[in-house]
Amino acid sequence: MALHNHLLLNGFTNTPPKDEAETIEWMRQLVEVIDMKILQGPFASYVTQEGNRGLTCVVMIETSHIALHVWDEEEPAFVQFDLYTCGRLPAGFLIDKLKEELGLIEGSYLVLERGEGFRTLDQADF
Repeated sequence: MALHNHLLLNGFTNTPPKDEAETIEWMRQLVEVIDMKILQGPFASYVTQEGNRGLTCVVMIETSHIALHVWDEEEPAFVQFDLYTCGRLPAGFLIDKLKEELGLIEGSYLVLERGEGFRTLDQADF
């Protein structure tokens, strides 16, 4: 049976990404470094709507998807990251990389195995 691992991360940063092209390239590099394959994308858009302002970037990978959402109207900016895969999930490596590259100053994460219901594999605040 395939794996069904899902990493969900919420955090805060004082240096939120705002540039669509830079974030697309960051997502491409992230997919490569975690040894996954792009199916389509990445795609990024900056939303200017008051109350929902910020950047969203998504990529379809062969084993599912990765999404990054940033709301930057408040300081620090709020970040959500979501990676679902039916393949191997290097969760610890990813969490460290996200903390470093997005400048996360605090947050929490949850890793689920969704193959038969929802089973928590790991969760913590940082």
